[in-house]
Amino acid sequence: MTKSATYMDAGVDIDAANRATEKIKELARTTFNARTLSEIGSFGGMFDGAFPSLRQPVLVASADGVGTKLKMAFATGVHNTIGRDLVNHCVNDILVQGARPLFFLDYIATGQLAPEIVTNIIEGITNGCRENGCVLLGGETAEMPGFYADGEYDVAGFIVGVVGREKIIDGKTIAPGDVVLGLPSVGLHTNGYSLARKLFFEDAGETADTFIDELGETIGETLLKPHVSYLRELAGLLDSGKIKGLAHITGGGLLENIPRILPEGTAVEIKRSSWPVLPIFTLMQRIGNVEEAEMFRTFNMGIGMVIVCDQSNLSAIKTDLKSRGIAVFEIGAVNMGNRDVKIR
Repeated sequence: MTKSATYMDAGVDIDAANRATEKIKELARTTFNARTLSEIGSFGGMFDGAFPSLRQPVLVASADGVGTKLKMAFATGVHNTIGRDLVNHCVNDILVQGARPLFFLDYIATGQLAPEIVTNIIEGITNGCRENGCVLLGGETAEMPGFYADGEYDVAGFIVGVVGREKIIDGKTIAPGDVVLGLPSVGLHTNGYSLARKLFFEDAGETADTFIDELGETIGETLLKPHVSYLRELAGLLDSGKIKGLAHITGGGLLENIPRILPEGTAVEIKRSSWPVLPIFTLMQRIGNVEEAEMFRTFNMGIGMVIVCDQSNLSAIKTDLKSRGIAVFEIGAVNMGNRDVKIR
Protein backbone atom coordinates (compact mmCIF):
# COMPACT_ATOMS: atom_id res chain seq x y z
CA MET A 1 0.00 0.00 0.00
CA THR A 2 1.33 3.42 -0.96
CA LYS A 3 2.20 5.60 2.01
CA SER A 4 -0.10 8.61 2.39
CA ALA A 5 1.76 11.85 1.66
CA THR A 6 1.78 14.62 4.24
CA TYR A 7 2.73 18.28 4.36
CA MET A 8 5.74 17.21 6.47
CA ASP A 9 6.97 15.14 3.52
CA ALA A 10 7.13 18.39 1.53
CA GLY A 11 9.17 20.04 4.27
CA VAL A 12 6.47 21.97 6.14
CA ASP A 13 6.16 21.23 9.86
CA ILE A 14 2.76 22.48 11.01
CA ASP A 15 3.39 21.31 14.59
CA ALA A 16 6.59 23.40 14.77
CA ALA A 17 4.66 26.38 13.44
CA ASN A 18 2.01 25.92 16.11
CA ARG A 19 4.66 25.78 18.85
CA ALA A 20 6.19 28.99 17.56
CA THR A 21 2.78 30.67 17.41
CA GLU A 22 2.06 29.92 21.06
CA LYS A 23 5.33 31.56 22.12
CA ILE A 24 4.66 34.50 19.78
CA LYS A 25 1.29 35.04 21.47
CA GLU A 26 2.99 35.28 24.88
CA LEU A 27 5.52 37.81 23.62
CA ALA A 28 2.99 39.88 21.67
CA ARG A 29 0.71 40.24 24.70
CA THR A 30 3.50 42.13 26.48
CA THR A 31 2.97 44.96 23.96
CA PHE A 32 -0.84 45.13 24.19
CA ASN A 33 -2.65 48.16 25.57
CA ALA A 34 -6.25 49.24 26.16
CA ARG A 35 -6.72 49.92 22.42
CA THR A 36 -5.88 46.33 21.46
CA LEU A 37 -9.14 44.57 20.59
CA SER A 38 -7.94 41.22 19.24
CA GLU A 39 -5.59 38.35 20.03
CA ILE A 40 -2.67 37.11 17.99
CA GLY A 41 -4.03 34.35 15.78
CA SER A 42 -7.09 36.18 14.51
CA PHE A 43 -7.40 36.61 10.75
CA GLY A 44 -7.00 40.35 11.26
CA GLY A 45 -5.78 42.50 14.13
CA MET A 46 -8.22 44.99 15.63
CA PHE A 47 -7.27 48.31 17.19
CA ASP A 48 -9.46 51.06 18.63
CA GLY A 49 -9.31 53.91 16.11
CA ALA A 50 -10.91 56.66 18.21
CA PHE A 51 -8.62 59.66 18.81
CA PRO A 52 -10.60 62.16 20.93
CA SER A 53 -7.45 64.18 21.69
CA LEU A 54 -6.84 64.85 17.98
CA ARG A 55 -9.15 67.18 16.06
CA GLN A 56 -8.24 65.77 12.65
CA PRO A 57 -6.28 62.52 13.09
CA VAL A 58 -4.24 61.38 10.09
CA LEU A 59 -2.98 57.80 9.87
CA VAL A 60 0.57 57.34 8.61
CA ALA A 61 1.75 53.91 7.42
CA SER A 62 5.03 52.45 6.25
CA ALA A 63 6.67 49.11 5.46
CA ASP A 64 10.31 48.09 5.38
CA GLY A 65 12.86 45.37 6.03
CA VAL A 66 16.43 45.25 7.32
CA GLY A 67 18.18 44.25 4.10
CA THR A 68 21.33 42.17 4.16
CA LYS A 69 21.97 42.97 7.80
CA LEU A 70 20.18 39.64 8.12
CA LYS A 71 23.40 38.01 6.87
CA MET A 72 25.09 39.20 10.05
CA ALA A 73 22.45 37.47 12.15
CA PHE A 74 23.06 34.27 10.18
CA ALA A 75 26.84 34.58 10.54
CA THR A 76 26.82 35.27 14.28
CA GLY A 77 23.80 33.24 15.37
CA VAL A 78 22.38 36.35 17.06
CA HIS A 79 18.71 36.58 16.11
CA ASN A 80 17.16 38.55 18.99
CA THR A 81 18.23 42.03 17.83
CA ILE A 82 17.17 42.08 14.18
CA GLY A 83 13.50 42.48 15.12
CA ARG A 84 14.21 45.58 17.17
CA ASP A 85 16.09 47.02 14.19
CA LEU A 86 13.03 46.37 12.06
CA VAL A 87 10.65 48.16 14.43
CA ASN A 88 12.94 51.14 14.97
CA HIS A 89 13.48 51.62 11.25
CA CYS A 90 9.73 51.66 10.65
CA VAL A 91 9.10 53.99 13.61
CA ASN A 92 11.59 56.51 12.21
CA ASP A 93 9.97 56.36 8.78
CA ILE A 94 6.64 57.66 10.13
CA LEU A 95 8.23 59.84 12.80
CA VAL A 96 9.59 62.18 10.12
CA GLN A 97 6.00 63.23 9.38
CA GLY A 98 5.29 63.85 13.05
CA ALA A 99 3.47 60.55 13.63
CA ARG A 100 3.63 58.47 16.78
CA PRO A 101 3.33 54.69 16.32
CA LEU A 102 0.11 52.83 17.12
CA PHE A 103 0.62 49.25 15.99
CA PHE A 104 3.02 47.00 14.11
CA LEU A 105 2.72 43.87 11.96
CA ASP A 106 5.52 41.50 11.02
CA TYR A 107 6.19 38.94 8.29
CA ILE A 108 8.80 36.21 8.72
CA ALA A 109 9.56 33.77 5.90
CA THR A 110 11.97 30.85 6.04
CA GLY A 111 12.76 27.58 4.29
CA GLN A 112 12.46 25.35 7.33
CA LEU A 113 10.88 26.81 10.42
CA ALA A 114 13.02 26.71 13.57
CA PRO A 115 10.74 27.71 16.47
CA GLU A 116 13.62 28.93 18.66
CA ILE A 117 14.93 31.27 15.95
CA VAL A 118 11.47 32.63 15.18
CA THR A 119 10.95 33.20 18.89
CA ASN A 120 14.23 35.13 19.08
CA ILE A 121 13.20 37.32 16.15
CA ILE A 122 9.82 38.04 17.75
CA GLU A 123 11.55 38.77 21.07
CA GLY A 124 13.44 41.57 19.31
CA ILE A 125 10.26 42.85 17.67
CA THR A 126 8.36 42.96 20.97
CA ASN A 127 11.29 44.70 22.68
CA GLY A 128 11.21 47.34 19.94
CA CYS A 129 7.44 47.69 20.17
CA ARG A 130 7.45 48.17 23.95
CA GLU A 131 10.27 50.73 23.77
CA ASN A 132 8.29 52.73 21.21
CA GLY A 133 4.87 52.38 22.85
CA CYS A 134 3.66 50.32 19.90
CA VAL A 135 1.40 47.24 19.87
CA LEU A 136 2.45 44.09 18.00
CA LEU A 137 -1.03 43.56 16.58
CA GLY A 138 -0.39 40.60 14.30
CA GLY A 139 1.83 39.04 11.71
CA GLU A 140 2.59 36.04 9.58
CA THR A 141 5.19 33.26 9.68
CA ALA A 142 5.64 31.42 6.39
CA GLU A 143 7.53 28.16 5.91
CA MET A 144 8.57 27.74 2.26
CA PRO A 145 10.85 24.74 1.66
CA GLY A 146 13.34 25.20 -1.14
CA PHE A 147 12.82 28.94 -1.33
CA TYR A 148 15.49 30.04 1.18
CA ALA A 149 18.93 28.63 1.94
CA ASP A 150 19.20 26.45 5.04
CA GLY A 151 19.26 28.56 8.20
CA GLU A 152 18.20 31.76 6.42
CA TYR A 153 15.03 33.81 6.59
CA ASP A 154 13.60 37.19 5.68
CA VAL A 155 11.66 39.66 7.82
CA ALA A 156 9.49 42.65 6.97
CA GLY A 157 7.59 45.11 9.13
CA PHE A 158 4.47 47.19 8.66
CA ILE A 159 3.63 50.11 10.94
CA VAL A 160 0.69 52.47 11.42
CA GLY A 161 0.89 55.69 13.43
CA VAL A 162 -1.15 58.85 13.89
CA VAL A 163 -0.60 62.60 13.80
CA GLY A 164 -2.98 65.53 14.02
CA ARG A 165 -3.42 67.15 10.61
CA GLU A 166 -2.25 70.52 11.93
CA LYS A 167 0.89 68.90 13.40
CA ILE A 168 2.09 67.14 10.25
CA ILE A 169 5.78 67.76 9.49
CA ASP A 170 6.20 67.82 5.71
CA GLY A 171 9.05 70.23 4.92
CA LYS A 172 6.84 72.54 2.85
CA THR A 173 7.92 75.65 4.80
CA ILE A 174 11.68 74.94 4.53
CA ALA A 175 13.40 78.03 3.13
CA PRO A 176 16.89 79.41 2.46
CA GLY A 177 18.51 80.46 5.72
CA ASP A 178 17.14 77.50 7.71
CA VAL A 179 19.51 75.39 9.79
CA VAL A 180 20.22 71.67 9.36
CA LEU A 181 20.85 69.65 12.53
CA GLY A 182 21.93 66.02 12.84
CA LEU A 183 21.28 63.39 15.49
CA PRO A 184 24.02 60.74 15.64
CA SER A 185 23.72 57.14 14.53
CA VAL A 186 25.52 54.31 16.32
CA GLY A 187 26.65 52.53 13.17
CA LEU A 188 25.28 51.38 9.83
CA HIS A 189 21.75 51.00 11.27
CA THR A 190 20.15 48.86 8.51
CA ASN A 191 21.74 50.17 5.31
CA GLY A 192 24.90 49.56 3.32
CA TYR A 193 25.48 46.00 4.52
CA SER A 194 26.10 44.51 1.09
CA LEU A 195 29.09 46.81 0.61
CA ALA A 196 30.21 46.45 4.24
CA ARG A 197 30.22 42.65 3.99
CA LYS A 198 32.15 42.79 0.71
CA LEU A 199 34.78 45.08 2.24
CA PHE A 200 35.29 43.08 5.43
CA PHE A 201 34.73 39.49 4.34
CA GLU A 202 35.86 39.49 0.70
CA ASP A 203 38.37 42.32 0.34
CA ALA A 204 39.92 42.15 3.84
CA GLY A 205 39.34 38.40 4.29
CA GLU A 206 38.08 38.79 7.85
CA THR A 207 35.24 36.97 9.65
CA ALA A 208 32.47 38.16 11.92
CA ASP A 209 34.53 36.98 14.92
CA THR A 210 37.62 39.03 14.01
CA PHE A 211 38.48 41.54 16.73
CA ILE A 212 39.47 44.94 15.35
CA ASP A 213 41.47 47.21 17.66
CA GLU A 214 40.24 50.31 15.85
CA LEU A 215 36.66 49.31 16.63
CA GLY A 216 37.32 47.95 20.11
CA GLU A 217 35.19 44.88 19.35
CA THR A 218 34.58 42.21 16.74
CA ILE A 219 33.32 43.02 13.26
CA GLY A 220 30.14 41.11 14.04
CA GLU A 221 29.47 43.16 17.17
CA THR A 222 29.97 46.41 15.28
CA LEU A 223 27.76 45.39 12.36
CA LEU A 224 24.98 44.24 14.69
CA LYS A 225 24.77 47.56 16.52
CA PRO A 226 21.11 48.59 16.69
CA HIS A 227 19.18 50.83 14.38
CA VAL A 228 18.32 53.72 16.70
CA SER A 229 14.73 54.92 17.17
CA TYR A 230 14.58 58.71 17.47
CA LEU A 231 11.04 58.80 18.88
CA ARG A 232 12.05 59.48 22.48
CA GLU A 233 14.59 62.10 21.43
CA LEU A 234 12.07 64.02 19.35
CA ALA A 235 8.79 63.34 21.18
CA GLY A 236 8.90 66.62 23.11
CA LEU A 237 9.48 68.62 19.92
CA LEU A 238 7.00 67.02 17.52
CA ASP A 239 4.05 69.21 18.53
CA SER A 240 6.07 72.37 19.18
CA GLY A 241 5.92 73.76 15.65
CA LYS A 242 9.68 74.36 15.83
CA ILE A 243 10.61 71.59 13.38
CA LYS A 244 10.11 72.31 9.68
CA GLY A 245 11.37 68.99 8.35
CA LEU A 246 12.79 65.64 9.40
CA ALA A 247 14.73 63.16 7.26
CA HIS A 248 15.51 59.59 8.29
CA ILE A 249 18.97 58.81 6.89
CA THR A 250 18.68 55.34 5.40
CA GLY A 251 19.70 53.93 2.01
CA GLY A 252 21.04 56.78 -0.10
CA GLY A 253 22.53 58.56 2.91
CA LEU A 254 22.39 62.30 3.41
CA LEU A 255 22.66 62.89 -0.34
CA GLU A 256 19.41 61.17 -1.28
CA ASN A 257 17.24 61.34 1.84
CA ILE A 258 17.36 65.07 2.61
CA PRO A 259 16.04 66.04 -0.86
CA ARG A 260 12.89 64.01 -0.15
CA ILE A 261 11.70 66.78 2.20
CA LEU A 262 13.00 69.85 0.33
CA PRO A 263 10.55 72.14 -1.50
CA GLU A 264 11.31 73.50 -4.97
CA GLY A 265 13.95 76.24 -5.04
CA THR A 266 15.92 74.99 -2.05
CA ALA A 267 19.07 72.95 -1.53
CA VAL A 268 21.24 71.95 1.43
CA GLU A 269 24.94 72.35 2.03
CA ILE A 270 26.47 70.00 4.61
CA LYS A 271 29.70 70.84 6.42
CA ARG A 272 31.75 67.64 6.37
CA SER A 273 33.69 68.25 9.58
CA SER A 274 30.74 69.28 11.77
CA TRP A 275 30.20 65.90 13.45
CA PRO A 276 32.41 62.97 14.48
CA VAL A 277 32.47 60.16 11.91
CA LEU A 278 32.41 56.72 13.54
CA PRO A 279 35.50 54.50 13.17
CA ILE A 280 33.51 51.88 11.23
CA PHE A 281 33.08 54.29 8.32
CA THR A 282 36.69 55.46 8.13
CA LEU A 283 37.86 51.84 8.36
CA MET A 284 35.60 50.69 5.50
CA GLN A 285 36.64 53.62 3.34
CA ARG A 286 40.29 52.74 3.88
CA ILE A 287 39.87 49.01 3.22
CA GLY A 288 38.16 49.52 -0.12
CA ASN A 289 39.66 52.87 -1.10
CA VAL A 290 36.04 53.98 -1.42
CA GLU A 291 35.47 57.46 -2.81
CA GLU A 292 33.87 59.88 -0.39
CA ALA A 293 30.87 60.47 -2.63
CA GLU A 294 30.18 56.72 -2.64
CA MET A 295 30.48 56.57 1.16
CA PHE A 296 27.95 59.36 1.58
CA ARG A 297 25.56 57.80 -0.93
CA THR A 298 25.72 54.35 0.70
CA PHE A 299 26.03 54.95 4.45
CA ASN A 300 24.59 57.35 7.02
CA MET A 301 28.17 58.37 7.93
CA GLY A 302 27.26 58.90 11.59
CA ILE A 303 24.03 60.89 11.21
CA GLY A 304 20.79 58.93 11.61
CA MET A 305 18.20 61.70 11.66
CA VAL A 306 18.23 65.23 10.23
CA ILE A 307 16.22 68.16 11.60
CA VAL A 308 15.56 71.33 9.60
CA CYS A 309 14.46 74.40 11.55
CA ASP A 310 14.26 78.16 11.35
CA GLN A 311 17.26 80.03 12.75
CA SER A 312 14.97 81.55 15.40
CA ASN A 313 14.17 78.08 16.82
CA LEU A 314 17.71 76.71 16.74
CA SER A 315 18.58 77.55 20.31
CA ALA A 316 15.34 76.16 21.74
CA ILE A 317 15.72 72.85 19.89
CA LYS A 318 19.36 72.41 20.89
CA THR A 319 18.56 73.30 24.50
CA ASP A 320 15.70 70.80 24.64
CA LEU A 321 17.84 67.97 23.27
CA LYS A 322 20.96 68.74 25.29
CA SER A 323 18.97 69.11 28.53
CA ARG A 324 17.98 65.45 28.09
CA GLY A 325 21.52 64.33 27.34
CA ILE A 326 20.94 63.96 23.58
CA ALA A 327 23.83 64.83 21.28
CA VAL A 328 22.97 67.15 18.41
CA PHE A 329 25.22 68.69 15.74
CA GLU A 330 24.71 71.74 13.56
CA ILE A 331 25.73 70.17 10.27
CA GLY A 332 24.58 72.53 7.52
CA ALA A 333 22.23 75.12 6.09
CA VAL A 334 19.47 75.52 3.53
CA ASN A 335 20.30 77.63 0.48
CA MET A 336 18.64 78.43 -2.81
CA GLY A 337 18.97 75.56 -5.26
CA ASN A 338 17.49 72.59 -7.06
CA ARG A 339 16.60 70.16 -4.25
CA ASP A 340 20.06 68.68 -3.94
CA VAL A 341 22.67 68.20 -1.22
CA LYS A 342 26.32 69.15 -1.40
CA ILE A 343 28.98 68.02 1.08
CA ARG A 344 31.68 70.64 1.65
